[in-house]
Order: sequence, then C-alpha cells, then structure tokens
Amino acid sequence: MAKRFRKHKPTVRDGTIALRDHILSVALTARERYGPQIDGDAILELLDDREVVRYPVALVFDDQPLQTGEFAYPEPQGSHPSDGFTLYVHPDFADQPEALPLLIAYQLVRINYGDVVSHEDAEVFGAALCGMDQEEYYEKICTLADLLPACE
Repeated sequence: MAKRFRKHKPTVRDGTIALRDHILSVALTARERYGPQIDGDAILELLDDREVVRYPVALVFDDQPLQTGEFAYPEPQGSHPSDGFTLYVHPDFADQPEALPLLIAYQLVRINYGDVVSHEDAEVFGAALCGMDQEEYYEKICTLADLLPACE
C-alpha cells in the first residue's frame, strides 16, 4: 500500500521568509556586480539593471511630492509597474552622493515588490547592498532623515 504524503500548505510566515530570502539574494547579486562599495555612480548604474530593479526608474530631486520628513518616494508612472516610476529624492541630498545609495536602496524594494514589503525588508535590502548590518543601516537612514527641515 502506497504511503500517503500530507501536502504542505504554505503559511504567511513561509511566504514572508521566501520573500525576505529573495530580497537578500537580489541585494547581494547587485553588490557583487556594482560593489563592493556602492557609491553614487554605482547606485545610478544599478537602476538600469532589470535583474536588480524590475521596472524603469527616473531619479528626480524634488521635495514637492514628499511628505514632511520623507527623504524619498517612488511614484508610479502609470497603472502598471512596468510603466515605470519616478523616484523623488529630497533636493537636500542632490549634492551628497555618499547618501544616495542608502536612500535609494531603501526605496527599491517598494519599486520591485509593491505594498507587500515592509520597512524591515527595505532595511535588509539596503544593508546587504551597502555592506553593513541592518542596525547600522537603519541608524544611517535615520540620521539622514533627521537632516531634513522640520515641519513648520
């Protein structure tokens, strides 16, 4: 008599782990291709790599679409992600190329995966891409965000 196997039904936790593993894999692939140090030029080149960034991205330094305290925001350019995104970055960072990899990396998971990702996924991606641990990356992002003008 054949032994019956119970089918494994994936859980939400299984999906979260699989997504996080994929995010980490993409970040490490990008770091291997464009690193080991991801600088301002490397992050801009990386934006055109469809194996790393799934959809077209235009980088614009403009704070009009940003909320107070927000350093960057990816705005969809159409009804489907394949229409591309405009990644608005606060203009205070336009002359800080060392900050761009940190700020842009944080937004790339939202561009690649939409609303299913969390801030932790963004931290995992950014930290792996920039070659640091997640806590260090988080602290650097917070420090950069704190440089922005406060709400009046």
